[in-house]
Amino acid sequence: MGLGKLLQGHHAHADGHIDGGGTIDRPRAYEAFVSIAFLGARRTAFTRLATAARPRPGDHILDVGCGTGYLTRILSPVVTPTGHVTGLDPSSAMIEHATGRAPANCTYVVGEGQSLPFPDGSFDLVTSSLAIHHMPAEARPEALRQMFRVLRPGGRLLIAEFRPPTGHLARHLIGLFTGPAMRHDPRDLLGTMIPDAGFRVEAEGDLPHLMYYVRAIHPLPTEIG
Repeated sequence: MGLGKLLQGHHAHADGHIDGGGTIDRPRAYEAFVSIAFLGARRTAFTRLATAARPRPGDHILDVGCGTGYLTRILSPVVTPTGHVTGLDPSSAMIEHATGRAPANCTYVVGEGQSLPFPDGSFDLVTSSLAIHHMPAEARPEALRQMFRVLRPGGRLLIAEFRPPTGHLARHLIGLFTGPAMRHDPRDLLGTMIPDAGFRVEAEGDLPHLMYYVRAIHPLPTEIG
């Protein structure tokens, strides 16, 4: 059984894949799959991801495509009670699951990355991990523009995506299990969307456990032009 059929309900694509649209509506199955996929090192992997995002005490953070809220719960103690973490996901089942486990300074909202329901400049940091490839390809540029809009000038962005293993056999085996979700090169997936949305890319690179990240800045007005 592929990952799409395992995780999705009536939103599943005809081919059972979850790449390029649809929602993941089975949070418990998703949690079980991810625990297996990270070989018991999920906490380590997402702590590294949170560190790459450089959260600060007092930050207001938005996590786009938050799923079950795993990354938000890691970020929560870093921003301290003076900060706040908001998770957004198109799946009401995921939001319900995350809300049931929410720390006091976390809230969760049903919504889509390409239509963020927040005012301009609402956040100090926007994160999105392993979520862009779930969005329809035509919606991805607008999602990045929306992330730029809701960040304050000087705010930071962290995008993380899967990167395929380098070995041919490993790529084939993972592709059989996950479908297209792990077949793309994240550089091809993201392309120029981040700078095209107005961001200044600050750093990028590989992280353990088949992840790749881009960290970028919403330039201050004095830096534009």
